[in-house]
Amino acid sequence: MSAAKPHAQDLILAIDQGTQSVRAMLFDLDGQLVAKSQQHITPYFSKHPNWAEQNGDYFWLHLGQACQALWRHHPSLRDRVCAVALTCQRASMICLDEHMKPLRPATIWLDSRRTDRYPDLPWWLKAGIRLVGQQHMMYQLQSKAECNWLAADFPDVWARTRHFVQLSAYLTLRLTNQLRDAVPSQVGYVPFDHKHQQWAADTDLTWRALRVKREQLPELVQASEPLGTISAEAARETGIPQGLTLYAAGADKACEVLACGGISPDVACISYGTTATINTGNTRYVPPMPFLPAYPAAMPHAYNSEIIVQRGYWMVNWFKREFAAHEVRLAEERGVAPEVLFDTLLDDSPAGAMGLVLQPFWNPGVKFPGPEAKGAVIGFGDVHTRAHLYRAIIEGLAYALRHGKEQLEHRNHVPVHSLRVAGGGSQSDRIMQITANVFGLRTERIHTFEASGLGAAINAAVGAGYYKTHSQAVVAMSRPGRVFEPEADKVRLYDQLYREVYNRMYDRLSPLYRSIRHITNYPRH
Repeated sequence: MSAAKPHAQDLILAIDQGTQSVRAMLFDLDGQLVAKSQQHITPYFSKHPNWAEQNGDYFWLHLGQACQALWRHHPSLRDRVCAVALTCQRASMICLDEHMKPLRPATIWLDSRRTDRYPDLPWWLKAGIRLVGQQHMMYQLQSKAECNWLAADFPDVWARTRHFVQLSAYLTLRLTNQLRDAVPSQVGYVPFDHKHQQWAADTDLTWRALRVKREQLPELVQASEPLGTISAEAARETGIPQGLTLYAAGADKACEVLACGGISPDVACISYGTTATINTGNTRYVPPMPFLPAYPAAMPHAYNSEIIVQRGYWMVNWFKREFAAHEVRLAEERGVAPEVLFDTLLDDSPAGAMGLVLQPFWNPGVKFPGPEAKGAVIGFGDVHTRAHLYRAIIEGLAYALRHGKEQLEHRNHVPVHSLRVAGGGSQSDRIMQITANVFGLRTERIHTFEASGLGAAINAAVGAGYYKTHSQAVVAMSRPGRVFEPEADKVRLYDQLYREVYNRMYDRLSPLYRSIRHITNYPRH
């Protein structure tokens, strides 16, 4: 399908501020990536254990450098840009003063600080929380919320904080001089009404549980609506033409789901990113688990039900750091990414990793897995090598995401018929085939690896009037790339390992995890 109305300005600038890099991309109205510039960044610095911070101006500097490099390498394309959209890593917060200047570095989503000095709730609220069995959920909210530990650990900074916003809102401010944010960017410990997609009502419990006040939070804008126009100062620093409209898009995961066509519950979208997720889209509000919200989708008045494997594709980085010095050295010599060479490890090990089964809970959870959870690998024998361990990591992630698919099917009352995959892992044909075999489903990757950027571009295309609806824009701008069909013999093997081994591991090992936590106090209560 071609664009609804031709225009001399026919390119959309999508900016993707990720954890590892910032990318400035130009998409045409058929969803083809025309040009791209990427600036790698240091994700965070840590002054102390568990800290993960980065300066707001550092992100802005590299965003500008990515845009300027794009124009430098493709000068003829700049005047063809008709609209701009921003997608951003989620749950990264920054404190701004009354002049909208950062008071301290942004807190990145990987930060794991906690506090026990949070607001004390009235006895009757505590009684109600106990009655519904949600004491631990409330403890997680209050202890992990950035606003609570900032107020406890940095009281002078918090006293001067006039605006407490996502990184996406800060970058929107730098681009437009308007402190606004997209509704689909609201993921984190803030008083947000996920069902109605607005800040929580004054009577909502979370205002009592958290230190943040309504006046500290930004104005929210629905996906594909204008956030503002590119300011003169931003135009000087980024090269983006002044006056172009910046349209709301949403957080990176939400934009990935949209780009993959995840707008109905029979389509599941996997993201093999630093955090691995599986999502289903819906026009109904369907929490993925009781008392856990469905997030706003990157299209108005729609939702994504999401299951998270917190350390997801981070596990590959862990393997690279701890076990893959040879591949890292060889990759440097050949000028390729080490992950490209890891496919050889998959070739050197059979499906099922000769019984080596990994449970990828390197990070504790809230409900499933619970706060006591730990990673586990069972089935070791003297035949196992690094190759088997790497395969077990990839298969374990797929098992965990299949478990998430089954949870979502149960919650949605709709079976999943199609699987679409994005993120770093989707670039490997071997990982895609393993995914198809573990799920027993036809598995697609879309035509571009830049799924988050494409989702942002889809929102800008709708906002600028090139398409009437998001559904129409998805059909026009997203299409399947390579398709992987499940292999019957391997499907049977994986199904047995999943049902008879993986699915039993957590319940069998959970008492041991609790004992380890009690004995070592790790992770801390």
